[in-house]
Amino acid sequence: MMFKDLRVACGALVTAAVLVGTGAEAKVTRYLTGNAADVNPTLYGPALNLGGGGPDVDPAIQWMIDQARGCTTCATKVDVVVIRATGTNGYNAPVAAMNGVDSVETLVVPSYNDANTLEVETAVRNAEVVFFAGGDQCDYITYYSGTRLQRAVDAVWARGGTVGGTSAGAMVQGEHIYNACSGSVYSDEALANPYNRYMTFSKDFFLWPQMDEVIVDTHFGQRDRMGRLMAFVARRIRDGYDATVMGLGINEGTSVVVDRNGLATVMGAGPAYFVQGTHAPERCEPGVALSYTDYRIWRVDAGGQFNLWTWPTSGYYLRSVNNGVLSASPY
Repeated sequence: MMFKDLRVACGALVTAAVLVGTGAEAKVTRYLTGNAADVNPTLYGPALNLGGGGPDVDPAIQWMIDQARGCTTCATKVDVVVIRATGTNGYNAPVAAMNGVDSVETLVVPSYNDANTLEVETAVRNAEVVFFAGGDQCDYITYYSGTRLQRAVDAVWARGGTVGGTSAGAMVQGEHIYNACSGSVYSDEALANPYNRYMTFSKDFFLWPQMDEVIVDTHFGQRDRMGRLMAFVARRIRDGYDATVMGLGINEGTSVVVDRNGLATVMGAGPAYFVQGTHAPERCEPGVALSYTDYRIWRVDAGGQFNLWTWPTSGYYLRSVNNGVLSASPY
């Protein structure tokens, strides 16, 4: 979060509380800044904010708030909930200082039992904006799948709210999810063996229409993750989940915001990469290097747009992988 422009009202209410869950050690820590009452305005989404990790893009978070309330300068206010499995309340003060925010509550929800409580469900369901902090996407999948928390996020979306996250919090928003539950995989490892033990996936954590057939990766250029995203795309096609898959790679300090009509806009430093697999891989088998001809890649710089509902049919460049080796720089 960028703090240099932070202006917080001196009278802001900040409270912290612990809710005891159903397990002996289970607990949720809640940090509230602002008004505890539920504002419940008319909403104008749904929409998404997908952050690439590193410095947050404050204008993208403001965009989420404005998409939910349907304006940029009106008096309408919304409640924001930040969800995380570990950590504290670092988002509260800077988000509370943004336009149109009535309250910010961070919920630290560290287990399945915690995520399945009525208290957590109510806190999330009453929000208009939900943001998943960075962390470990395996925690989010393991702790929150099939819980009251997950259903509450679905309810915010259905009301026209906005949902998003950064780093791991963005990676769980796609239909296809690299869950990293066995550990992180590097590009060279993924290309050398797309079935190595670190290549583990989940599906349908959320069902946002804009993210149909999409898999997200973050910290993208900084950690040279193009090769592994290519392998993710090939695997999901080879394993029969979809005939075509779109990989979305987002650089640090960058957000891809997606409106209710599926139009994605790149904000922050940029760029973002849209990597489409349109056919079955020539070779994608356990223990052997990947071969895949002609990935379509769109590089979209800051301010550029890409339609995630219609997927363009031009403007891309082609890159191939032959025996685990890229045909040219994919960036």
